[in-house]
Amino acid sequence: MTAALCLLTSCAAAADDGGDEEPEIAGVPSPSVAGEAGPLPGAEAEPESAPLPPLPAGIVDQRPDWGACGAPTEAQGGGAAPGASWQCAELTVPVDYADPGGRTMQLALVRSRAEGDRRIGSLVLNFGGPGGSGVATLPRMEQRFTSLAGAFDLVSLDPRGVGDSEGVVCFAGEQRDAMLEAVSRPDPAAGPAGEESYLDGRRAHAERCAQEAGGLLPHLTTANTARDLDVLREVLGEHRLHYYGASYGTKLGAVHAALFPDRVGRVVLDSVVDPTVDVVGRALGQTAGFQQALDAYLTDCVAGGACPAGNDLAEARLFLGDLLDSLADRPLPTAGGRLLTQNLAVTGVMGSLYSEGAWPRLTRALHEAHAEGRGDLLLAAADRYNGRNQQGGYRNLHDANVAVNCADFASRPDLATVREQRAAFEEASPVLGRFLVWELLGCAGWPVVSGQDQPEVAVDGADRTILLVAVTGDPATPYHGAERMREALGEGTAALLTLDGEGHGAYTSGNPCVTAAVDAHLLTGTTPADGTVCS
Repeated sequence: MTAALCLLTSCAAAADDGGDEEPEIAGVPSPSVAGEAGPLPGAEAEPESAPLPPLPAGIVDQRPDWGACGAPTEAQGGGAAPGASWQCAELTVPVDYADPGGRTMQLALVRSRAEGDRRIGSLVLNFGGPGGSGVATLPRMEQRFTSLAGAFDLVSLDPRGVGDSEGVVCFAGEQRDAMLEAVSRPDPAAGPAGEESYLDGRRAHAERCAQEAGGLLPHLTTANTARDLDVLREVLGEHRLHYYGASYGTKLGAVHAALFPDRVGRVVLDSVVDPTVDVVGRALGQTAGFQQALDAYLTDCVAGGACPAGNDLAEARLFLGDLLDSLADRPLPTAGGRLLTQNLAVTGVMGSLYSEGAWPRLTRALHEAHAEGRGDLLLAAADRYNGRNQQGGYRNLHDANVAVNCADFASRPDLATVREQRAAFEEASPVLGRFLVWELLGCAGWPVVSGQDQPEVAVDGADRTILLVAVTGDPATPYHGAERMREALGEGTAALLTLDGEGHGAYTSGNPCVTAAVDAHLLTGTTPADGTVCS
């Protein structure tokens, strides 16, 4: 099972930049929403826009008990406790918004307070996935938001099903290792029998998740998480939601705006998901986006004169394709005793394409694999992407990612779809397409299915302009998605700010032009003109 792509969404903007931070699609592993088998009995996701009863007073009038934060749990990604400026609490929300007086769940929260005359209110942040822990991520990324910290309480949460918010865990430890080490695609020599065996493995994964978290799975939709955001807005005492969402967080923010247009505050959607395509279209577009980013990296590598991949782009493509193919039968050893398999190598390469800052490390990893016959650096890149710690534990990113994606989408491509689309995927990415087309089976046998593929994002009645920010060379959320989101939100609802460059995440890249424009939008309500370009 390839875990390298967030083919349904986009993973997260906190990408592997060559430093110590883990990517939030971070990892962002997300198989595409698809699959041959229908839903298991009794499993239908809640409609996004169904009329709902009012929330009970115990929900809207609650006051979180803010206190010192502990260290992030394994499900959140582990690490040290944040500093004393950070506070943590829990938010109570209904599991089922159609029955708001029934079962509830607690969502983990984190915040830092703004003090003094500059304070505007609260800014809620989501870093993508779906599946990224905001409680663990926001304190770790605080240096990227220092210009906002004096004016806003910076607030984030673990969305429902993520981290410490009743995080979904289907596999852990050695079982997760085995799943991520497994084949990226069926053995072509095995023919139809091998393809059916591969599909059976996907179904077995869905059955295991249904056993572990079946009762919660129908409620893990983006629409319900958007309703959670609105409860949080109310509990924070805000009339409008000021919001920064990256990657999948752009879909979440757009859905909230569509559900609650009169509560839209100063909103930034960075690295924007395309809300108009079905599962196959989204996966195909992202596959092309990763090839574009890979070609940009390889072109830079060969221009440096010491590239292990060769002397020109064509030669470099062949080198990398041959390396990945060779790992199907001959995985590389590593110092820790684990093997770099083909699937882990694909993940490591793709995780290194989220930021130009990771390119030098990818070059060292390819040199190590080619010249030394070792896979330590590529394995480390895959572990960062997959959220694996040094003790062999995992964040619940992957399971939450699949749970949300599969609840959000109606499409269930089957083996016939994979066969029909194989040539298109390989054309979109001559290096990666033969692996990524199999992610169309990512929801085979999943016990929850949505009634639609496209989220409801048309905003009727908002009187604030939403700022969209997109990078032309973004691999995970290709640029055209932002253009389509602008149109889908409705005429005059959004302005698009473009960063002409590479990577996933414009504001968090530190580009001064983007930083100034986004800060002006959030701090003063001054939105850049639609079509503004930063280079």
